[in-house]
Amino acid sequence: MSVSGTGDHDTRPVRACGQPGRAATSGTVGGSRYGPRVRTSASVLHLDLDAFFASVEQRDKPSLRGKPVVVGGVGGRGVVATASYEARKYGVRSAMSTREARSRCPHAAFLTGRFHAYREASLAVMTLLRSVSPLVEPLSLDEAFVDLAQADLPDLELVTVTAFAEELRQRVHQVTDGLTASVGLGTSKFIAKVASDLDKPDGLTVVPPGTEVALLRPMHVTVIPGVGPATAERLRRAGIHTVAELESVDLEELVRLVGKAHGHGLFHLARAEDDRAVVPEREAKSVSVEGTYDTDLTDRRLMEGLLARQAGEVAERLRKHGLAGRTVTIKVRLHDFTTLSRSSTLASPTDSTAVVARLARGLLGDLDTSGGVRLLGVGVSGLADWIQEDLFGETGAQEEDELPEVVDLTSVRRRTWAPGMDVVHTSMGRGWVWGAGRGVVTVRFETAETPAGPVRSYADDDPELSAWLPPDPE
Repeated sequence: MSVSGTGDHDTRPVRACGQPGRAATSGTVGGSRYGPRVRTSASVLHLDLDAFFASVEQRDKPSLRGKPVVVGGVGGRGVVATASYEARKYGVRSAMSTREARSRCPHAAFLTGRFHAYREASLAVMTLLRSVSPLVEPLSLDEAFVDLAQADLPDLELVTVTAFAEELRQRVHQVTDGLTASVGLGTSKFIAKVASDLDKPDGLTVVPPGTEVALLRPMHVTVIPGVGPATAERLRRAGIHTVAELESVDLEELVRLVGKAHGHGLFHLARAEDDRAVVPEREAKSVSVEGTYDTDLTDRRLMEGLLARQAGEVAERLRKHGLAGRTVTIKVRLHDFTTLSRSSTLASPTDSTAVVARLARGLLGDLDTSGGVRLLGVGVSGLADWIQEDLFGETGAQEEDELPEVVDLTSVRRRTWAPGMDVVHTSMGRGWVWGAGRGVVTVRFETAETPAGPVRSYADDDPELSAWLPPDPE
């Protein structure tokens, strides 16, 4: 655990936020509003699970513990989703092409994702966080903000929140069966997020109130939310590289450099001014289903069949939760990784499979898919808890007629033996795919609860071997 403002950090006196005699203004960066800091205690906590996907794989696969693991697309066009810290030592990082990752770290285990395992671990952590504060704002499966001002704490003194955060990290380790988290504590969401990155992995950094600006000044401007490559390049051309240099630029100049909204946001964040509240998770705004295919799809009839099946799954989920939606969207990723989306909005909400499928197929007709498609998805948004009865005059019988002819999707829907996927053998028990090809699948038989297990190879159509998924929680 570290406390910012001590040790090697810049400890110059921090001047008051804002400019003398200047009225406080608020701005936006990436759509979020920023203003002068209002908290006087380090009561915002940011928790980030370390190398989340890769850590779950190492937890569940004893033979991979302490070894480089890369999770993401394993094919020639794949992209790294997460790399373990052992792989990062070789320069492997998120968003890198799998091809480059293999060249940097050829001895790593390259695995596809197991989202059921990631969701399970994420649910355990989010449930824990919500048990300590009603104000939890998840950002993704592996990170969230927590407002400790709403937690059951005797006070918000530095020693109290620090002890609480350390205990919380230990509880995360327990509820996830061994995963670690890096935690930051600060007076705002911005500072807490910066702090959680300072002592990775498995660290805790606390930024005492009043030391925020001193912490930020030596950092590169890209530490600020919304400062991506384009904005960083504009600032670099103006001689602005660090937050301290950004802080010295007046508001008018920043607006001239990056625009009004962005300039106002940068002006405030360079001074650690962030009054955004921790907002609890909102209800789902959409329901969607998508699939990625190992072989590019070129048959339009097959694609329409897949969209119809996905539309059926989406509509079923809507009906299960008593919802309906007005906007139908399709997502199409082409062979060259270009991702396209098209939407159509109805006059009234629907939960009809036929309506969703028909709109999805119509939207596909507007796109050129002749080069091949590797991902298809259907989503419904604009959700409501009511529907227009007999929309477009559809009846149950007509809904069946709306669906396309039955398409043989066996070759597409069949589970491939993807590296890392969970499998079960009738006599050997559970394991995971170590590798596959040329009609053979190789499995290492082990689980999180067992030692590193034996490796066996089978014909890829062996009836005793099948994919394994946990039972649906009901």
